[in-house]
Amino acid sequence: MTTIESVTDASFRDEVLAAPGTTVVEFWAEWCGPCRALSPILQQLQEEHADRIRIVKINADENMETTVAYKALALPVMQVFQDGEVVKTIIGAKPKPAMELELAAFL
Repeated sequence: MTTIESVTDASFRDEVLAAPGTTVVEFWAEWCGPCRALSPILQQLQEEHADRIRIVKINADENMETTVAYKALALPVMQVFQDGEVVKTIIGAKPKPAMELELAAFL
């Protein structure tokens, strides 16, 4: 089982901006119900597509510098990074088929 890694303000540059390939970053918070609903869906996508994308999560409440810098103020929000640049933003929890559609270009 491939687990979704957590990143922080301190590790964001190395873990996301400098990472090769495609990285999906989920901005989430413990109090966010839709974030909790999305978690198992992202876990499944990570397991099924680990050869093409990497999914990480960042706690928006604990990492305000990165959260504000990427304007991830409505949770959950996922941002897709390629070569250190945001190439897509997905706002809100969606069922797995809808998430696969949103990420189809990267899968």
